[in-house]
Formats: sequence, C-alpha cells, structure tokens
Amino acid sequence: MYILKIKGVDKMPDFIQIRDQDFTLVAYFRADNPAKGADIIKIMNAVQLSAVIRELPYGKIREL
Repeated sequence: MYILKIKGVDKMPDFIQIRDQDFTLVAYFRADNPAKGADIIKIMNAVQLSAVIRELPYGKIREL
C-alpha cells in the first residue's frame, strides 16, 4: 500500500490518499482525521498513522 499527502487550498483541508499495489484508490480522508483512515485500512492504528502523516511531505508517494 502507498500513502500520498495532498495540500489543501484556501478553505479546503489537507487530504490523504491510500492506494494499493496497482495504485487503485483504497481510502481518501482528511489529514486531521487519521482515525477514519486507520479504520478503513486496518494495517496500523490511528496513532501510528498520525505519525506517518506528520512526517510525510506533500505530493510525495511513500510505501506503507
């Protein structure tokens, strides 16, 4: 699985995309709500996902 952080503009918040090995979208959620993403992907808890999101630069794909 891969994670991508997308910068929000104006009133739109930052978003996170989780994609599988074929880059198919698996989850799409706000960066300030990692619990929702953790519920969807079930490979890490919200605290772990939050740490990954904090250190992830915008626009860069990273393998989970």
